[in-house]
Amino acid sequence: MDLHPHLYADDTQIYGFCAPDEVSALQQRISTCVAQTSEWMKVNRLQLNAAKSEQLWCTSPRQQDRLPNIPLHVGCDIVQPVKYVRNLGIFIDSDVSMKTHISKTVSSCFAALRRLRSIRRSVSQAVLLSLVTSLIMTRLDYGSAVLAGLPSHLLNRLQSVLNAAARLVCHARKYDHVTHLLRDLHWLRVPERIQFRLAVLAFCCRNHKAPSYLADDLHWTDEAESRHRLRSGSCPRLIVPRTRLSTIGDRSFRVTVAQAWNSLPTNVTASTSLPSFKRQLKTFLFTKSFPSLYIAFSYFCTVS
Repeated sequence: MDLHPHLYADDTQIYGFCAPDEVSALQQRISTCVAQTSEWMKVNRLQLNAAKSEQLWCTSPRQQDRLPNIPLHVGCDIVQPVKYVRNLGIFIDSDVSMKTHISKTVSSCFAALRRLRSIRRSVSQAVLLSLVTSLIMTRLDYGSAVLAGLPSHLLNRLQSVLNAAARLVCHARKYDHVTHLLRDLHWLRVPERIQFRLAVLAFCCRNHKAPSYLADDLHWTDEAESRHRLRSGSCPRLIVPRTRLSTIGDRSFRVTVAQAWNSLPTNVTASTSLPSFKRQLKTFLFTKSFPSLYIAFSYFCTVS
């Protein structure tokens, strides 16, 4: 049926894709697949919960007006299309803009910060830092790899959470400059945090520590037969595939991971263990987050 299932412990997802003029045929195939799944569940004394079933059509922002509003029939029930769905804690919009995910992440983080602010005078700075790391930083970093390639005005909303958390931990005022606070806490900025996650995924795929469905999407220059005689064939770099849509295609896993990995220096990518790679990677990204610090330090050493 050209459909791709994804199974969880108590949840099943079905994916399909088509051209805009083949939407009706795809919806019919999905409806037939769901109906057969429902019949199989009845035979095995299970029940498909249509009330929790959701239908989402995804396309580029320019094609949003062409999305169908036809409901999906699941037995005697009807499932209407929705604007976004939640998948493993990540909200996916119909235009794949990730605006809903960022809005809900920012809202939940600021709610947690308000609760922490009420107790900051009752705990030590070490305890406050531990609470911020557990309640705020984990939410910012969870699923951050899917945020690669987003425009800066969306990432700035996440950065505002990071800035507020730094001011809270350091007991700074609302409008105090935050760069030196982030530097003292050794926190990467949001773009570098995303790049950190992508680079770690690439390292795990390279060293066979990642699931096959991720590793199979990446192609290395030193493993490509067409590049054996080229200089790039001797370097552990990733091949960046061509994409048709820069707004969506350039944000795909294989593109963003390849770009993040290829931007790293050789001394970082040559690490032999994951802890060593993470340590050198964070040092490299820290210099990108706060370049003025290292320029000033280098100048001081030269003068003295």
